[in-house]
Amino acid sequence: MTDFHLRYGTEVARALREQGPVVALESTIVSHGLPRPDNLRVARQIEQAVRDAGAVPATIGMIAGELVVGLDDAELTRLATADGVTKLSVRDLAVAAATGADGATTVAATSAVAAAAGIGVFATGGLGGVHREAAQTFDESADLVTLARTPIAVVCAGVKSILDVGATLERLETLGVAVVGYRTRRFPGFFITDSGFDLDWSVDSPELIADVLAAREQHRAHHSGLIVANPLPTDEQLDPDLHDRTLTEGLALLERDGVTGKAVTPYLLAHFHSATQGASLAVNVRIILRNADLAARIAVAAAQRRADASA
Repeated sequence: MTDFHLRYGTEVARALREQGPVVALESTIVSHGLPRPDNLRVARQIEQAVRDAGAVPATIGMIAGELVVGLDDAELTRLATADGVTKLSVRDLAVAAATGADGATTVAATSAVAAAAGIGVFATGGLGGVHREAAQTFDESADLVTLARTPIAVVCAGVKSILDVGATLERLETLGVAVVGYRTRRFPGFFITDSGFDLDWSVDSPELIADVLAAREQHRAHHSGLIVANPLPTDEQLDPDLHDRTLTEGLALLERDGVTGKAVTPYLLAHFHSATQGASLAVNVRIILRNADLAARIAVAAAQRRADASA
């Protein structure tokens, strides 16, 4: 392959030409984040949630070295069912393209590709962040520094509580990434509604978020991402006592088994899945579907704002 341009799905290409509402979606949740065969079913549900709210889903991934913005169902199925799909962060994209890899994009990679494609809103489950042992390992997700230089709105349920939430918020502040709570002044903790940390800003409608994005664009003074923290309602969260007990057990098992570095997150998530008898997986699915719906409504509001401005 010698042509490495982005390829757009038909529906996405048309929506972008017409300046319609488009929502970027990651593919790592399909290939690595959810167990088979649930992963493909949920991936389709996520796309449908975006459509139901009036926007066009653009799931991003790599097929045989070709970076695709708007995977079709056959390509989505390929990433969901094939073995050896590579997890791609931003730094991996060019190498993976040149070597003809099949790859699934992380939050960082999806954000970067979406922004390059002209898509302003991205829905995911939770962000990566600063790891609990980062003082010794310097381990933090590429999501943070990527969002510091990528003008995209990311709708998420905060960061997973297995990370150092406080340190993650400090790093986002240092990096200049704005964080707003959707109808809350508390930062969500992914599986749980409240991570225990306050937020400076809260917004109460998709239209207000669209105004924030328009202000950023017109000011031309701030080019970082916007994190829209969308907590689960308390009656949909993982039981907090079960969550705290499972996390404590998981951290003890990490130390016992000597698990470090990149192996920490998948180890702890697998422990949550087994220890909660699948309850954490059900919560994970609720999170991404709610975020897809909100992201679509933001994209619709932003598209309407553009249309009104040009009328």
